Amino acid sequence: MPGMDSFALEGWDYFAFALYFVLLCAIGFWAGRKEKTDSEDYFLAGRTLPWYVVGTSFIASNISTEHFIGMIGAAFIYGVSIAMYEWGNINSFSVLIWLFIPFLLATKIFTTPEFLEKRFNNFLRQFFAIVTVICNIVAFLAAVLYGGGLALRELFSGSISKVTAPLAEHFVQPENMARILPEINLWVCIIVLGVVAGSWAIYGGLKSVAWTDFYTVIIMIAGGLLVTIFGLYMISGDSHSLLEGFKIMIERNRGDSGIYAKAAVEHAQHIVQQDHYNRLSVIQPVSHETLPWPSLFYGFLATGLWYSVLNQFMIQRVLAAKNMYHARMGIVLAGYMKILMPLIVVVPGLILFARYPEVMFQPWEHVRDEADKGYIVMLQTIVPIGLRGLFLAALFGAIQSTVNSVLNSTATIVTLDIYKRMFHKQATEKHFVRVGVWTSVVILFIAIVMGGFIKYFKGGLFEYIQSLYAFFAPPFSAIFLLGILFRRINAKGASFTVVAGFAFGVLMKLYLSSYPGLFGDVVYKFVKPYSNQSLIHWLFCVICCVIVSLTTAPPRSEQVTDQLTFNWRKSNIFDQLGDKWYTSVIFWWGLFVAIILALVVIFSGHAL
Repeated sequence: MPGMDSFALEGWDYFAFALYFVLLCAIGFWAGRKEKTDSEDYFLAGRTLPWYVVGTSFIASNISTEHFIGMIGAAFIYGVSIAMYEWGNINSFSVLIWLFIPFLLATKIFTTPEFLEKRFNNFLRQFFAIVTVICNIVAFLAAVLYGGGLALRELFSGSISKVTAPLAEHFVQPENMARILPEINLWVCIIVLGVVAGSWAIYGGLKSVAWTDFYTVIIMIAGGLLVTIFGLYMISGDSHSLLEGFKIMIERNRGDSGIYAKAAVEHAQHIVQQDHYNRLSVIQPVSHETLPWPSLFYGFLATGLWYSVLNQFMIQRVLAAKNMYHARMGIVLAGYMKILMPLIVVVPGLILFARYPEVMFQPWEHVRDEADKGYIVMLQTIVPIGLRGLFLAALFGAIQSTVNSVLNSTATIVTLDIYKRMFHKQATEKHFVRVGVWTSVVILFIAIVMGGFIKYFKGGLFEYIQSLYAFFAPPFSAIFLLGILFRRINAKGASFTVVAGFAFGVLMKLYLSSYPGLFGDVVYKFVKPYSNQSLIHWLFCVICCVIVSLTTAPPRSEQVTDQLTFNWRKSNIFDQLGDKWYTSVIFWWGLFVAIILALVVIFSGHAL
C-alpha cells in the first residue's frame, strides 16, 4: 500500500501526545502510590475495582496491535467476517457473567492455576502455570511489541534512521546497510516500546494497570473512531459526505463489478477454497481460512473460555472487582465496547480495500504483508497534521495497556504459582511483591527478544496470534469446563488430557505441514482452518478426559466441594443483579445480546 516515507509531526501533535503521556503517568503514580507490601494489593488491587474500571481494563487489556495492525489487515483481506472475533464474544461473555463469575469469586482465588490445584492436583497447577507464562510471552507480549515496533518503524523510518545509522556504520558493511538498517530500527522500536510500556505494571501492580487502562481505553476508542471517520471521508470523493463514503465502501466491498469484483475473488481459493467469496457476510463456508461458520457456535468452547475465563491477564480484573455485581456489570460494559470495536478495527480494513483493491493482485504472501501495514498507511495519508499526536497516543495506549496487563498477570503466576509454591512458601508478603517486580523485568526482557523474531513467521500478525490460541487453548478449556460441571471428572483424566492434548496438537500441525494428502482433500480442507483445528483438538480432549475419568477412581470429596464444582441447587446465579432497572445486570445484558444478534442478521449474506 502506498504511504509516505516518514510521519510528519507538528507542535500540536507533540503537545497532544505529551499531554496523554503526562496524564498517564499521573494516574499510574496516583493509583500505585501506596507502598506495596501485600500480595493481594499488588496482584489483585486489594479487590477494590469498580465495574467501570473492571470493564474498561478488561477491554484495554484485549485491544492491542493485534487489533490496530493485525485485525485491520485481516479485515482488508477477509472482509466483514472478522467482526465475529468481536461480536462472537457474546457466548463467552454470557457464560462468564452467569456461570463463572459467581463461581470464581466464591473461591477467593488469586490465579486460575490455583483453582486447578484445588480441583485436580499440583501437577496441573504447575503445568498450566508454565504453559500460561510461555503463551503470555510468545502469543501476547512478543506479538504486541513486534506489531507496535513495526508500526513505529514504518511511521518514523527517517527519524529513527538518523539516530541508528551512524551507530550501525561501525558494525555493518556499507553495502549491507540498506538491508540491515531496517532490522536495527525494528529492534530499537521494540526495545523502546517494551521499556516504556511496561513501566507501570512493574511500579504499581494491578491497581496502576487497571486505572491507567480506564484512561487509555477512552483515548483508544476516540482515536480509532476518528481514523474510521477520516477514512470514510477519504473515499467519499468530492461529496465529502460521511454517508456517501459508507455507501461507496459497501458497494466496492460487495464486488459487483470492475476491479473490485476481480479483487474480491482474486485469492478466493486461499480464503475459502472456492472460486467466489462474499466479503460482506459474517457467515462463511466451513472451508474459510479463519472463520468457518461452525466456529460461531463452538469457538467459545475451544478458545473463548480459555481467553476470557482461564486467561489470567483477562480474568484478573474480574477477580479484583469489589463484589459480584461490579464484576458482572464490568463484563456487560466490556460487551458493549465489543459491539463498537468493528467500527475501529474492521471498517478501516473495508475502507482500505475500497481505496487500494489492486493490492489483492499481488502474490498471497505479499498481500498479507501489505495488509499489516494498513493502519499505518491510514495514519500517514488521511490523518491531518495536528491530530496525529492523538492517534499515536491511541496506538501507544493499545500497546501499553496490553503489555502492562500481561506483565502483571504473568508475574502473578510466576510468583504465586511457581516461585512461592516450589521454592519459598514461608516468605513474607513484601518478599513476594519484590519477586513479582523482578519477575516483570525478566519477562519483559525475554518478550523484547522474542518480539524481534516474529517477522520470520509465515503469515500475518493476526494469523500468528490466532494459530497460537488454537494450539494452547483446547486442552485447558476442556478440563476446566468438565471439571466444574461434572464431579466425576478426576485428576488422572485431566492430567492425561493436557499431555495427550498437546501431543495431539503437535501431530495435527505435523499433518497439515508435511502430510496434507494423507486422509484426502475433504479432510484436509476441513482441518486447515485453525478454527476447525481448535474444535477437533477440543473434542479430542473432551473424549480423553471423560474416558480416563470414568475408568479410574472418582475424585476425593475435598476436590468436588461446592466451591470447586457447580451445584445448581446452591448456586448464587441470581445474587447481586442490581436494584433498579437502570442498574440491572439482566436488562443491560439482554440488550447487549439483542444488539449482537441483530448485527449478525444484518451482516449475513447479501443483507447490505
